[in-house]
Amino acid sequence: MTRFVTQGGSRLARMARANGRKMRDRGGIDALPSGAIRVRVYAGIDPVSKRRHDLTEVIPAGPDAERLAEETRVRLLNQVYERRNPRTKATVNQLLDKYLSEADLEFNTLDVYKGYADKHIRPLLGDLKVGSLDAGIMDSLYAELRRCRDHCRNTKGQIDHRTTRKHECDERCRPHTCKPLAASTIRQIHFILYGALRRAVRWKWVTTNPIADAEPPAAPKGNPRPPTPEQAARIINEACKDPDWGALIWLMMITGQRRGELCAIRWHHVDLDNAVLHLEKAIGQRSGKKWEKDTKAHQDRRITLDPDTIELLHEHKARALARTEALQLELADDSFVFSLAPDGSTHLIPDSVTQRYSKLASRLGIKTTLHKLRHYSATELIAAGVDVRTVAGRLGHGGGGTTTLRAYTAWVSESDQRAAGSLASRMPTRPGIAAAPAIGITELNPTSPYEKIAVDLRAQILQGTLRQGLPIPSIKELAATHGASVSTAQRAVKLLDEWGLVELNSGRRTLVKHVAPAAAPTILEPTIGRTDKAPLSDGQARPLDLEVRFLGDPIAKFRAEADPEDTSDLRQLLVGAIRRSGGNLTEIGDYELVVSLAGSADATTTFVATR
Repeated sequence: MTRFVTQGGSRLARMARANGRKMRDRGGIDALPSGAIRVRVYAGIDPVSKRRHDLTEVIPAGPDAERLAEETRVRLLNQVYERRNPRTKATVNQLLDKYLSEADLEFNTLDVYKGYADKHIRPLLGDLKVGSLDAGIMDSLYAELRRCRDHCRNTKGQIDHRTTRKHECDERCRPHTCKPLAASTIRQIHFILYGALRRAVRWKWVTTNPIADAEPPAAPKGNPRPPTPEQAARIINEACKDPDWGALIWLMMITGQRRGELCAIRWHHVDLDNAVLHLEKAIGQRSGKKWEKDTKAHQDRRITLDPDTIELLHEHKARALARTEALQLELADDSFVFSLAPDGSTHLIPDSVTQRYSKLASRLGIKTTLHKLRHYSATELIAAGVDVRTVAGRLGHGGGGTTTLRAYTAWVSESDQRAAGSLASRMPTRPGIAAAPAIGITELNPTSPYEKIAVDLRAQILQGTLRQGLPIPSIKELAATHGASVSTAQRAVKLLDEWGLVELNSGRRTLVKHVAPAAAPTILEPTIGRTDKAPLSDGQARPLDLEVRFLGDPIAKFRAEADPEDTSDLRQLLVGAIRRSGGNLTEIGDYELVVSLAGSADATTTFVATR
């Protein structure tokens, strides 16, 4: 490798000679084996890492490579000069002081920014001139924060003392171990500096924002991990041992609101007649200070409540009224809904709510946090098929639902299975593969508590115990009857809706649909033709061997459990088989279902559906 050093011709050299100072040659130009030329200029000691810092560029091989290398060397020397002699003498400390004193930030956010600036920015960059900052210094800052959050100097024997006061060291004073700062915290530091330097550009302290080219750590991937439905049921059951506490946890779980927003709800925010919750304020807390403020996104939003939640709030208000009457007090319209004061004159403290919930979860052996109830609400809504924009509106997210999808929804295997099943049911049968047996409601083998409740309700609907157009028992009645949680009963009713047996109405009771075959002119009316004198069923479901024929040709065989005289069950089995075989339901009159008792070679019934 050939190395040569240029002399004299730079502007810096001329200035040095004019001032009578002796200046050594600056900048090296190395010829690489490939023919390219590398230019390196010493830029001093990195202010963060305290290591030598060089500006380096490589010039591709070519006839003008030497001329371009010299121009590059001069340009890099000018950059070094500009950094060491910036136009402004203001330091980073002075910039932070001015920025944080003038920034229009909410108190909690401002306090966090000041903490990060005092602990991580000022000790490393505070004395530097604002004009000397560049992307390289920013990258060094981020690398240092990733190395050690305490900014240690790799000194051997360094001790992490339990206190900064004079003390006798014991086992609590341990050898220092470097721990990196979280990527999300480093990103916040990046945004603090970005905002401050953007103001510096507006104030003409610098011409460009030097942090624009820096690369902070990538945003961490969301992993909310909300409680499962079973865990949520256990949490609700445990919380409801104290009705007031249970009402708060229920409302947080059903609405997905932030703890501060629920603590700030007053009775005039709850419209029990129209089933609407109005959210316009939140309770803020920081370092022992508490205050009422706007919601996080400064949104004034209204959320529709379901009948069970309205009933719960009616009961909660009745308890509050009973307490105030017993103490000869008055429950004012602006009283807080959740309060430790008998008259609701004071709000709950958000940190106290979090601590109480953490103790509840610890007793149940569930690793979760209060904020994850917000994740639970978002995940369950999206799993139920609610569009993302609606979910984002209920949670108070901006960005059209981007935040909701990225950070607040967890993977729901049940929804994925439903999606796969919905697609598979519409796929034609592969060539050479026999059609798979149709899976209907009658074949469901209930294992989960909510499935057992749904099957029991289905039986009552088909038997006529629950009649068309009349409401089914309420969620609370179902939960009490079956010894299950409210959320389990809700999932059972949702499953009945998927089966087409009930009609869900927002703000009203769930009604039974007419599931008889002749419910409407478009519903097929089945006929049964006897093919022999085999005894019919006694009204009980039993295993059956079924064969589907199209224009007399067998196309599928399968086994299912059904009543051979129940035309509703047989029609459903036939429709499912037609769909699985890729047939057209408009041609259902060309199909027939041959029914035999399981294990018997003789057909008992031939089912034909006609319009």
